[in-house]
Amino acid sequence: MSGSAAQAPLALPAAAEAEIRAALPGIAEDVVSVIIEEVPSYADAFAGRMGETIRGAVQVALGAFLSLATGRAGADPRTPAAPAVEGAYQLGRGEARSGRSTDSLLSAYRIGARVSWRAMSTRGVHAGLDADTLAAFAELVFFYIDQLSAASVAGHTDEQATTGRVRQRRLERLAHHLLAGSPAETVSTAAERADWAPPRTLTAVIVAEAQARPVLAAISPHTLQAVDPPGLDDGVLLLVPDAHGRRRSGLLRALADRGATAGPARDWLDVRASYERALRARGRGLLGDTDLHLAQLVLTADPEALSDLRTRALAPLADLRPATAEKLAETLRVWLLLQGRREDVAAALFVHPQTVRYRMGQLREAFGDRLDDPDEVLALTLVLGAGPAPPHPEEIGTTP
Repeated sequence: MSGSAAQAPLALPAAAEAEIRAALPGIAEDVVSVIIEEVPSYADAFAGRMGETIRGAVQVALGAFLSLATGRAGADPRTPAAPAVEGAYQLGRGEARSGRSTDSLLSAYRIGARVSWRAMSTRGVHAGLDADTLAAFAELVFFYIDQLSAASVAGHTDEQATTGRVRQRRLERLAHHLLAGSPAETVSTAAERADWAPPRTLTAVIVAEAQARPVLAAISPHTLQAVDPPGLDDGVLLLVPDAHGRRRSGLLRALADRGATAGPARDWLDVRASYERALRARGRGLLGDTDLHLAQLVLTADPEALSDLRTRALAPLADLRPATAEKLAETLRVWLLLQGRREDVAAALFVHPQTVRYRMGQLREAFGDRLDDPDEVLALTLVLGAGPAPPHPEEIGTTP
């Protein structure tokens, strides 16, 4: 603020001050009436007891301004009294809680300044205020309103931030209950407290931390983000609502080339199963859609059992040289997967069909009639289909 009004209190004659102060209740009533007329969103808010409270608050604010303007108690006319600022700040917080924007609030302040100034200046002129005093009075009125507006905007912003933090904590607590397998009633209550409408399904998605923001921007805004989910040491866990059926393709497009792993869509209360599958897949280096890795996930569900089965099923090759055992195991794997079609097996292994015949002769000599036993063939298919055999004991500790 500039000019003499910023340097010292106004030299309002006692008669002018008294006349303006006596008119404050009526001015406050006019301010509220015009706000209701010009800002429809306040029509209901100003009704009943709440309306009386607001009228009283407007009158107090005008009275505080008048005291400042006349320099009572040595107050700085550039600075609204603490109660007025606090009232404006709390008004801003209340507006945020009511769901109204700062646009409505600032419109109300502008209307209040206009109506107040018109009424007070009219009475000031009637009381004999000179032009210079009247100009300084106008400047001070609008500066005072600006200060109160700023306090209300600060209150509105702080309330929104606080509300956002509270809701975020509630959403995080909801995600925790879902992953912890809490009772359905507990989870439903948590969802209600977080103001989160339960979907039909949830899909667990694990994505690198650096990719979380772009992924969140491309998927449902109602996605939950879990904090420190059990078992996940690296990455971010997202629980995506209703990404089932045809919508799954949209989710997968959003995840493409982002190093993410998507579990299956599950009933929202059973999302832990989706997370556990995604976690297992990611632990085995399987990215993208876990539905494309179901066979691998089944085969590796019990690594110790698979290892024991591999040892037993491939026992006939244990005494061979490691390189020979590896070639024969790979030939047997392809033979089983291609159902013994020699030409196709040779093409897959990049060898001559006679080589395939020779190796299969070695395998039949090693395994005997085991290759005709359905149970043995199933075991061999499982262990060889799961991937290469672990290093032969003679290879451990050696360099290639």
